[in-house]
Amino acid sequence: MIAGAPPRGGVARGGLGALAAGVAVLLLATAGRYGYHRDELYFLRAGREPAFGYVDQPPFTPLLARAMDVLAPGSLIGLRVPSALAAAAVVLLTGLIARELGGGRGAQLLAAGSMAVSAVLLAVGHLLSTATFDLLAWTAVTWLLVRALRDGGGVWIAAGAVAGVGLQNKLLPLFLVAGVLAGVLAAGPRPALRSWWPWLGAAVAVLLWAPNLLWQAANGFPQLALSAAIAGGSSGTSEPWYVFLPFQLVLVSPLLVPVWALGWWRLARDPVLRTWRAFAVAYVLVAAVFLVTGGKPYYLAGFFPVLLAAGATPVVAWAQRGARRVRAGVVAAALVLSLAMSSVLMLPLVPQEELAGTSVPDIHYDAGETVGWPAFAATLAAVRERVPAGERVAVLAGNYGEAGAVDRFLPALAPAYSGHNAYWDWGPPPDDATTLIVVGMREEQLRRWFGQVRLSARIDNGVGLDNDEQGSPVWLVRERLLPWSQLWPRLRSLG
Repeated sequence: MIAGAPPRGGVARGGLGALAAGVAVLLLATAGRYGYHRDELYFLRAGREPAFGYVDQPPFTPLLARAMDVLAPGSLIGLRVPSALAAAAVVLLTGLIARELGGGRGAQLLAAGSMAVSAVLLAVGHLLSTATFDLLAWTAVTWLLVRALRDGGGVWIAAGAVAGVGLQNKLLPLFLVAGVLAGVLAAGPRPALRSWWPWLGAAVAVLLWAPNLLWQAANGFPQLALSAAIAGGSSGTSEPWYVFLPFQLVLVSPLLVPVWALGWWRLARDPVLRTWRAFAVAYVLVAAVFLVTGGKPYYLAGFFPVLLAAGATPVVAWAQRGARRVRAGVVAAALVLSLAMSSVLMLPLVPQEELAGTSVPDIHYDAGETVGWPAFAATLAAVRERVPAGERVAVLAGNYGEAGAVDRFLPALAPAYSGHNAYWDWGPPPDDATTLIVVGMREEQLRRWFGQVRLSARIDNGVGLDNDEQGSPVWLVRERLLPWSQLWPRLRSLG
């Protein structure tokens, strides 16, 4: 046990439980509005193609999507229950981290409350996504590492186990662990690394990660190519490098930046928190790595729980000095206004038919990607109706969201085919599918590969929202000019 660490106080059980439950209720209450996100449609199909890994992700989230679809077939709310519970757990763990850092009940509630109203938590908690469980993994690993650096012993094993499970969802926990390790070597406490416990924890993490790691190795580490594609801007949520740091100011809330910024300063400078100075170093190092490598701004979101936890104590102390009612009112107003802003921007509160007339899709890209999939499927179904009944028809889609929408909403045309990410691995259309309905691909491409290319429809989501699919042409193509063995490799894309 490290000497000099602040004592642990009692846990604000009732308050933390209420905050966590409130977040879960809010997310579940809005879970059924709008519709599936393109990633959710992809996960549902990937879950029916079980593997130790996919070109763009480990297996955790696709398999979870499959499990929820078995338990609640076709239910969007059911699919998103795990995400709501994960977000609630992040809130609870943020309060517990504050306790480990010496925060009293007020600090625990402020830290957890700040996380509860954060834009990033509500955004990822609304959808079933790898980012949801990545944020939970970072928060849980952080809580356990905070305890391990103070207490040592078997907590390291628990931290390794959680990190290993997190690596089956996304590879980003590696950066947290590596950053904290570098921070311990640079700023201490170095004695924590002299026992066997941290290395046993690391061994447990590698053991749990091994199935996906071996799959990646056997397939040429495709996630490295995917990372390069994302850095090049191939993802809808990619941002230019110069936006990365300013974006951090809005991931929680602009009104709550003083809390987490003060938290970083305390971790870096306050002697009371010197046991955990490694986290201040880790934040800077990992931010630099993501900035240089083209990472998405939200990749750093996993640090906010510990930063908010460290900053909550001095903010509570400030609120209790001088004009207490005024200061407490300022803090409360910041939380309430942050909740209002985050909810309107990150949750489907604006009526779907009015969404196009707001700035929400411009600020929150993913909101637009949850609108219009039933109309998309209906358009393709109408095209199929115009094809003679005796013709074998398949759907070729430009991206996994379009293909996933066919697989979800058009069982008569499923499975869909696409060269995008893991869909490419699942193979081309059958040779006897002489007629293809193609969406999301350019006409000049199709005319190089097919003798007959005809425009049959255009996608219209019915609400005038300019999202990725709106206005896309739907082609009816025949007379394939090359065998799939030659054509399919040309259709592969990552992003």
